[in-house]
Amino acid sequence: MGQILAWILEYGYLAMFGLLALGVAGMPIPDEVLMIAFGGLVSQGHYNFIAALAVTFSGSMTGMMLSYTLGRLLGKPLLHRYGKWVRLTPSRIASSENWFGRYGTWGILFGYFVPGLRHVSSYLAGTTRLSVFRYISYASAGALLWCGTFLGIGHAVGMHWEQVAKLMEKVTHRVGLVVILLIVLGGITAWFWNKRKKNVT
Repeated sequence: MGQILAWILEYGYLAMFGLLALGVAGMPIPDEVLMIAFGGLVSQGHYNFIAALAVTFSGSMTGMMLSYTLGRLLGKPLLHRYGKWVRLTPSRIASSENWFGRYGTWGILFGYFVPGLRHVSSYLAGTTRLSVFRYISYASAGALLWCGTFLGIGHAVGMHWEQVAKLMEKVTHRVGLVVILLIVLGGITAWFWNKRKKNVT
């Protein structure tokens, strides 16, 4: 992680874009930890928040589109044969296929918050030949939500981002599931609220 931070401090937005593109595509890069670290550096005045959000969103989408394109062109055999080189074990691939089969395009959106699933969902979307327009719609919404969430966490903790980043390395999966739960609960609450307002009027 120290070397990664050195690259970010030296090359700034360009390093962040490249690292996220590779990380989201499946390379062994701690994406959430990286995002919190970048958010912490933003809070210290090293970078601008809006520019950081734009760069991280672009990097994430680049990685997602790369995975989608490979899945569309090369199919599942490549994933099963070489997945182990990018942290995609057979069990992780199987669980991701099950998730994608159950939730489809919603799996792309919420899959951002589950390490491993994030790396496979785009590839599976390509293998199933999900339309490009539909894929981009869900992937971009997930990317914006994910980038905003973890940049925001890093920005909020400010000078303490290093301690939070270290904690994230241990509990990433739990944090991701909590965020998904909060999003779902928020959506359900908004739906009931709108329904109630319509019934009142």
